Amino acid sequence: MSTHAPNEARVIPLRPQASPPASGGTGRTPQRPTAVPQPPVRREPLWRDLVGDALRRERLAQERTLKDVSEAARISMPYLSELERGRKEASSEVLAAAARALGLGLGDLLSLAQDELARYAVPSRVGRSRTSSASSASPIARYDGLCLVA
Repeated sequence: MSTHAPNEARVIPLRPQASPPASGGTGRTPQRPTAVPQPPVRREPLWRDLVGDALRRERLAQERTLKDVSEAARISMPYLSELERGRKEASSEVLAAAARALGLGLGDLLSLAQDELARYAVPSRVGRSRTSSASSASPIARYDGLCLVA
């Protein structure tokens, strides 16, 4: 039998609640070291978010509506909206159609997205030796190309 009122929502926590340490008693519980607050980790954005942002920026720069671009690209307006918001992963054919509708080539659109990704880039230590030259000591990673994997 349930103990909650029939018209009230019942909340079931996904993780067990941490119980406060027991006070008193004969047993001694070891103290955990106090956690040092870590700076927030800056996550790289998803590719679909970057492509969607590039589509939206370009459409707004041309002062065009979703309806206008979706008709020119032969894509449904709700789908184009979801692409711009980064909710959908589009195929290369759909991206090319959207880019053409905006007067861009597929490479132009992907280059705009890649430029945005480079702003979020965190220098990687992968593949660098500890005795590397001073040229690799630069705090900013440089991307001169675009690689797409299907």
